[in-house]
Amino acid sequence: MQHTGPNGPADRIRHHLSTVESLRNAAADAGIDRAVLIIKQLQSRRFRHTYQDFLTSAEYALAARFFLDELYGVRDFRSRDQQFSRIAGGLERLFPSAVAELAIDLTELHALTERLDHAMGVAWLAQPDSRSAGVRYLRAWQTTGSSADRQRQLVVVSRMGTDLESLTRKRSLRTGLRLMRGPARAAGLDALQQFLEAGFDAFASMPEPRRLMDAIAQRESAWLERLFRDPDGSCATELDLIWSLSAE
Repeated sequence: MQHTGPNGPADRIRHHLSTVESLRNAAADAGIDRAVLIIKQLQSRRFRHTYQDFLTSAEYALAARFFLDELYGVRDFRSRDQQFSRIAGGLERLFPSAVAELAIDLTELHALTERLDHAMGVAWLAQPDSRSAGVRYLRAWQTTGSSADRQRQLVVVSRMGTDLESLTRKRSLRTGLRLMRGPARAAGLDALQQFLEAGFDAFASMPEPRRLMDAIAQRESAWLERLFRDPDGSCATELDLIWSLSAE
């Protein structure tokens, strides 16, 4: 894999993270950051409902939490983003190319999700408060459109799963990663280190990683189909039920 030129890993990682930062700033300037946060919170609650079977499984809970928290979580990722951006130029020197590709995929997914959430936040605020959360979310989704971007999210998540599954088979890489804890902490890269270790440990804990990845692909594809093509609002009713249950 070639690492030189404007499309090398470091450039791509920094480009995606710059997009995320610009969207955050734009949301704050436009006063829609609260709406974007609401969208993220609602999505996180829906994910937890959709994958409750994996989250309560002794064999798959760790990996399910990794995907929900690290890829679709609501928490502030600024520290991790800054660390990824700082070390971007050294990723290809410090780690195998597969790790650099994993970082590219993570930051692409991060930027893509932020862009879609931003658009959803704008569409959410354009609707009357009298509508239920399910109706507002469904209408925002359909107003935003971006079917190709939603499909791209699934493609990138699937590829990350494949990469992690492959990397966890390399015992020397996992051992080397643990040995980097001290240096990473000293260099201010603890959030990046934590993410990488969490991903490795999550996938190593699963007896059949493809079972979770196939479930994500199938269930999210089904949700995409329903959200884009819901003819009678039944999807909004189900979302309201899910969110009412998760609020208890």
